[in-house]
Amino acid sequence: MRHHGEQVRLEKHYVPTRSQRTRSVLTFFAQDHASTEMVYANADITKAEQAHEVVAFAEYWRRVSGADPGLLCFDSQLTTYAVLHELCARGITFLTLRQRGKNVLDALAKLPASAWTTHTIKRTGRFRRPQIHEEVVRLKGVDHPLRQIAIRNIGREEPTLLITNDLAATAAKDLFARYAEPMIIENELDADITGFHLNALSSGLPLNVDLDTTLTVLAGNCYRLLARTLPRYELATPDRIWRHFLDNSGSVEVFDDHVRVDLALRTYTPVLIDAGFPELDIPVPWWGGRTIRFGFLPR
Repeated sequence: MRHHGEQVRLEKHYVPTRSQRTRSVLTFFAQDHASTEMVYANADITKAEQAHEVVAFAEYWRRVSGADPGLLCFDSQLTTYAVLHELCARGITFLTLRQRGKNVLDALAKLPASAWTTHTIKRTGRFRRPQIHEEVVRLKGVDHPLRQIAIRNIGREEPTLLITNDLAATAAKDLFARYAEPMIIENELDADITGFHLNALSSGLPLNVDLDTTLTVLAGNCYRLLARTLPRYELATPDRIWRHFLDNSGSVEVFDDHVRVDLALRTYTPVLIDAGFPELDIPVPWWGGRTIRFGFLPR
């Protein structure tokens, strides 16, 4: 996340939107694949720490869930081969890209057509029949054998290379389909930038930015939980939820046993009514036993 001020003691990192290295805050995000919720964020990372942050996340996940992550899927620039070795030693499964070196590409080009298997991937759009070749390889700095999956016929001139320490448990086409979904987290980050101005740094101090980032993740997940209760809005962005339902006026009344929130009627109010909001009576533990109820004021 780029910093636009001056005289700040921030490291320089590559900023894709500017195509250059500039003073910025390096931020790490992790998203749960099944729920699409952001489950981890750290904006207090230095260059020296960035390669090891994926291990820090794995340790965090074990503390809060009691188990290692089922599969870590990340970009090739996130970490180093030394950290991949550490993940192997810890028994943590990962899936990442491998950079396409000339020798590797030459070896793949010499393979006969029979070495490639055509698969059908359940996905929208083009390139749903990739050709896949897989083999076990050894990489410098990683003492464990790795499975290399080469994919072609997906709209790129050269084959895409994936490496994983999942040697046999998951089919190659399923691993490719999983890695082909990076746009999910990219879309979520874009929604947080639009809805919460995530990339507008409030401070030149990484610790302050880390707090803002954590609060953004919490807020985004609250919006997503609300969206799942609204018919046809299950995949709506926080910005859309805000504009359609929350940017509203109303009144709040506090009673002995409940708090009543009456919202003004708007174009999209029928969605809330259809979702059952008028019937809600939700206990709020820190309100001294009170519940929250919703009503809708006439125009």
